[in-house]
Amino acid sequence: MRVLVTGTAGFIGYHLAGRLLAAGHAVTGFDGFSDYYDVALKHARHAELAPHAGFTAVAARLETPGALMRAMEQARPDVVVHLAAQAGVRYSLENPAAYVEANLVGTANLIEAVRAHPVRHLLFASTSSAYGGNAAMPFRETDRAVTPLTLYAASKLAGEAMAHSYSHLFGIPTTAFRFFTVYGPWGRPDMALFLFTRKILAGEPIEVFAGGEAVRDFTYVDDLVAAIHGLIDRPPPLPGSGGPVSAHDTLSPVAPYRLVNIGGGRPVRLAAMIDELERALGRVATRILKPLPPGDVPHTHASTALLHDLLGRVPETPLSQGIPAFVAWYREYYGV
Repeated sequence: MRVLVTGTAGFIGYHLAGRLLAAGHAVTGFDGFSDYYDVALKHARHAELAPHAGFTAVAARLETPGALMRAMEQARPDVVVHLAAQAGVRYSLENPAAYVEANLVGTANLIEAVRAHPVRHLLFASTSSAYGGNAAMPFRETDRAVTPLTLYAASKLAGEAMAHSYSHLFGIPTTAFRFFTVYGPWGRPDMALFLFTRKILAGEPIEVFAGGEAVRDFTYVDDLVAAIHGLIDRPPPLPGSGGPVSAHDTLSPVAPYRLVNIGGGRPVRLAAMIDELERALGRVATRILKPLPPGDVPHTHASTALLHDLLGRVPETPLSQGIPAFVAWYREYYGV
């Protein structure tokens, strides 16, 4: 296949591109190298992909008029996986404009480019934050998601809605997936595991929100990209040409569109994650307890029934394996 992946200098995009290239596919990687976090880390990820003969890099931003259209014209992809976005729950309180530009304008540009250059499957990354203030656990794709707690979550919900509308109007087979707390080697420096590792190794205290009682459904990155790779070959059918795969299916009645959670379905307390990190580092953290910040949810838990129905498997890597793998990468990359 020819696959265009947006966000290949990002954490998940880098891992997905690597998996696709290893499987023999041609990948066009589209990334704007924003300075939201260390740009050197983003360039290092792309440097790992560059030796692959099947990899073509395009340095451009989602919101730049015509950039995605030109990339689509040149790459002529069979499949598009849209991972690029302005990420981060808390940063959306500081710089909301970045989310409007990248996640709203950028996604609109992406789906318009796909409309002009049709593909057999568009896959779009959303977030578990879309469930917002929902209290019922686990989060099911059929739950009403109308209570986003941050502009980040709202922008991703808007992206889902825009993608559905284009799927309906232009018959674009589209899968949107909601990620649950992805972690692993080459991860994002703004996420808790990365921050905690850096501070513990530096002998600095860590801030632990909600007294460590916040619960997250951690998903190891290799499991996540394996799920995305598997879903590429499962495009939703056109209305009337195929029914739901099971009672859990979210197949739209008016469009070839489906929403899928990607998570492990085994939530873990933040305090337990830190315990595991301490074991992997061989050090004990000094914990400063803080209240949950505005916009953060106290609990996430993915229903994985639909993912299992589609692929026959769900993410399985436990923290006891995933965290040591991250720590080993961190020590090697930063030389500590």
